[in-house]
Amino acid sequence: MKKNAASEGESPSRLIDARIKELDDWRGETLSRIRALIKQADPDVVEEWKWRGVPVWSHDGLICTGETYKSVVKLTFAKGASLDDPSGLFNSSLEGNTRRAIDLREDDDIDENAFMALIRAAVALNRSSAR
Repeated sequence: MKKNAASEGESPSRLIDARIKELDDWRGETLSRIRALIKQADPDVVEEWKWRGVPVWSHDGLICTGETYKSVVKLTFAKGASLDDPSGLFNSSLEGNTRRAIDLREDDDIDENAFMALIRAAVALNRSSAR
């Protein structure tokens, strides 16, 4: 999304809405679907807009980001290396000690139940770290 004076002061949720609309292709549809799953998994999630236009979802700490590129929607989990991923959703950034990511391409399907379980696990990890 292009940064302009009108976007300054906008709520993060509205900026994410605008990004989805601006994409106007499979990436916007994918980001919208992922966003809905995140909210379904954690109704108390906080939406943020960081790093010059990256949607971020947090709850007692960062859960994940939703970056969009030409051929992929990348969901980077801040503490992904510490999360169990029995369904094998993580398919990117596997070499690091902290983060893990899910790269979704145009025709990819995601196991919605496994994804929501991953969101809930990330929230639980944030809560345990916050104590």
